[in-house]
Amino acid sequence: MKKPFRVIYEDNHLIIVNKRSGVLVHGDKTGDKTLEEAVKEYIKEAYNKPGAVYLGTVHRLDRPVSGLIIFARTSKALERMNELFRKRHIQKTYWAITRNKPRIKKGRLTHWLVKDQDRNVVTAHDEEVPNSKKAELDYRYIGTINKHHLIEVEPITGRSHQIRVQLASMGCPIRGDLKYGYPRPNPDASINLHSRRAYFIHPVKKEPVLCKAPLPENAFWEEFLQLETEDIKDDTMKFLH
Repeated sequence: MKKPFRVIYEDNHLIIVNKRSGVLVHGDKTGDKTLEEAVKEYIKEAYNKPGAVYLGTVHRLDRPVSGLIIFARTSKALERMNELFRKRHIQKTYWAITRNKPRIKKGRLTHWLVKDQDRNVVTAHDEEVPNSKKAELDYRYIGTINKHHLIEVEPITGRSHQIRVQLASMGCPIRGDLKYGYPRPNPDASINLHSRRAYFIHPVKKEPVLCKAPLPENAFWEEFLQLETEDIKDDTMKFLH
């Protein structure tokens, strides 16, 4: 059985892992084993820790999504990482693959999202509606391989299903994402959305942290590596200066 994650970065304060698609971050009604549980087991074994292991979840990824997840190993680190997210002092970059090419190659999407908790589906609206939350992201088209298009996404807000529903709303549902309009599932039930990079100042050490999650190990994803360009945007990190 494939491991549910690989460690990308760890110290006494944080552990950042590359999650495999299909793995739950938090428990749900399925009762399936979660990423949290697996990471706790890893820490317990790696550091020979007796008793319960502390692990604070800083953010989440949907089950069919792969890539970087940040956990805090102390309550102080969790509090400070939550503050970084609240102030948007963290640059997160996702890769999404779509069958439709964006009409405009780069831009900002703004929607108001409403979540149906019973169906676990989010709808996007162009204007504010009752019980909606504002969602924003920046995107840019990177390139095309075999009639599929790679889009790089930087979410500004962190709403549930945000990237999935916002890309679908501009006519570019993510490959494999039946919930938001893609016509066919992927063979492994994943969707082609990957949390690729994270860049922030360490909440305790005060040093820059740049992590990159390798792409899922399958031939379809790996073809898109040839399109990669490094682009750490200092203008989104004004708080550093």
